[in-house]
Amino acid sequence: MNIKMLLPIISFILISITPATFALDTRPVISLSLAKKMADACEANQVELGYRKVNIAIVDDGANLVLFRRQNNAFLGSIDIALGKAKSSASIPYSTRTISEIVYGKEGKPGRVPGLAHSKNVVAFAGGLPIKTKDGTLIGAIGVSGATGDEDELCAQAAIDAVANELK
Repeated sequence: MNIKMLLPIISFILISITPATFALDTRPVISLSLAKKMADACEANQVELGYRKVNIAIVDDGANLVLFRRQNNAFLGSIDIALGKAKSSASIPYSTRTISEIVYGKEGKPGRVPGLAHSKNVVAFAGGLPIKTKDGTLIGAIGVSGATGDEDELCAQAAIDAVANELK
């Protein structure tokens, strides 16, 4: 091929390349440093209020583990529960308390989707919360287990509150 034949092809390629071609995905993500701050806040809440030791799992929006922390003497059986709570809140972007109400009902009324309780990896009791940016974009979830469900959820909320200004 000679240069004259290649010139139109090269011109077409150069014209079709736009700045958008080189743009990076600017979707917010949860970083390890943010997850560490959250786990620190959760642990501080546990120490301050004095409930049982907990396991803390933080996942990204695809339910992939970003950070796991087990406090000394936290129940070993709660490891999988904390992971399950985090994955449930990332997969079904509601608190696991809300998932529980969807499955089992509330105030004597039956659940809307009781079969969800039989889905693999769905944990339907308090302690898992989705992590969302200020505009509502899901970036991950946190699951806490080892104390009561209410205390687990309190710990998870303390973690999210600690980084609220960084959730842009």
